[in-house]
This record gives sequence, structure tokens and C-alpha cells, in this order.
Amino acid sequence: MAPSKKKHASNQACVIPGGFTVLPVQFNSDSVAQHKLYVKEHKVRSDRSSHRPMDRTLFVLNIPPYCSEDVAKQMFSQFGSVQSVELMDHPGTSPQDSGPKLSKIFRPAAKQGFKVGYVVFENSSSIAAAKSHPHNVPLVVCTEKCLVKTGTQKWIQQYTESFIRTDNLQKIVDSFMEGYDKRKKEEEEKQKEEAKQQQEDEEGWVKVTRGTKARPHSEAANKKTLQAVIRKNKRKELMNFYTWQHRNTQKEHIAELRKKFEEDKQKIALLRVQRKFKPY
Repeated sequence: MAPSKKKHASNQACVIPGGFTVLPVQFNSDSVAQHKLYVKEHKVRSDRSSHRPMDRTLFVLNIPPYCSEDVAKQMFSQFGSVQSVELMDHPGTSPQDSGPKLSKIFRPAAKQGFKVGYVVFENSSSIAAAKSHPHNVPLVVCTEKCLVKTGTQKWIQQYTESFIRTDNLQKIVDSFMEGYDKRKKEEEEKQKEEAKQQQEDEEGWVKVTRGTKARPHSEAANKKTLQAVIRKNKRKELMNFYTWQHRNTQKEHIAELRKKFEEDKQKIALLRVQRKFKPY
């Protein structure tokens, strides 16, 4: 009875602290060495991306460098139909989520090393199948359907793929520019619709919300603005007149002070002559 219990236990899935299930992986059917993947159902509240539904996304850790997205898709397809596979250096939101999707030609070179992945299945039952996979049955990376090149063959393939044909590059650029023009046109139309909804007050001011531009003034607003400018110019002319008058008053006051100073000097000189000057 003891051997049968041991055999029954080996057929069960291996779950470690943290809720991760251990999936053994070997490069091909003849390999003796095995690699370990750690999978878990993706349940992050902050990540509400539409392309990562919580009930159909499997979070994978410790993916080896020789596993590309196509290889990972083929490897996990035994648990069910795979919708998409995304490999990243660190867990979190991909930089491509916040902007237009770029071709791999224009992306920065991927770092070589172990990665994390998000495997999205078409059915939620595939998540349970992956988590209940027996610990003694390894997943095979390199098969007849999916050959994985290594060593010099891999280097030759990477060198060959580094050369880009001009016609393919032109198609990629044209496709990106079409999408860019379409997005800019949608943004302009959205701004025009928001501008129509904005209301104008009596003095011609326009309420500008965040992310929108102020729309051009109407004819009535332009007239009001012109009248305001005329009133401002008149006030400026009046202020200039008062300034000139103030300057003239200051000049007259200074002339009177000088005149009084000269009269006082003459009085002092007369007192000195009469020897009646007593300063102290």
C-alpha cells in the first residue's frame, strides 16, 4: 500500500507557499535536466487591462531565455486554446499599453534572461487544468511541431532576421502613420465636440477644461473684446493726462522752494551786515 500512496502523491500538482503551482519543464524528450516554472492565476486588482482578463489569465514566473512567445504558446496549448502570450522582464503593465503598438523593429532590444509571462486562454477551465498538472509530467519545449534553435543555429537565425527588407519596412511605417493620422483626427473631432458644449459668459470668456483647447471667439465676443480694448485705451489716455498735470505741479512747487531759498539767503546776508545775526 505504501508504494501506491507514493505513486498517487507524485501524480498530484505541487503547490508552494504564495499559491504558485510548480510546472516541470525539459528542453526535449531526451533531456535529463529539468527546469521549473511557477504559475498562478492572475488576480491583480490594479491591472484592469482588457487583454488580461482575471478569469482567463495565467501568471508565469521563471521562463527560460530560449522560450519565445510562440514557444510558450505552443507549450501551454496542451491545457487549452491560447489567445495570447506576453513576455516581460518584470511584472506589471507593458509600456505598449499606454500608447500605439509598435513593431518589433522599432522596439528596444529585448534583454536576454529569465522572464515573466501572462498567458491568456480562451476558456477559464484551462487555468484549472494548468494548476492541476501532475508534478511528475514535465512540459516539453522543443517538439516536432515547434522546433527551438539553439547555439550557432540560433545566432545565424538572429543575424539573418536583423536585416529588414525595405518594402516590409515601408509597409510597417505606412501602417503606423495611418493609425497616427486616425488618432489625431479623432482627437480633433473630440475637441470640437467639447468646444461646442462649452458656454460663453457675458464678457466673452470661455471655460477651458483639462485636455481641451479654447475655441475661437464668435463675432459678438470679438465686438465685446474690441470695446473693452477701446475703454482700456481711454483710461490709459486719462491716466497719462493726470501724470502730466502731476509733473507740472511738482515743477511749480520746486520753483517756489528755490525762490524762497534765495529770499532767505538775502535776509541772512543783511543780518550779517547789521551784526545782529545770532545763529545760536
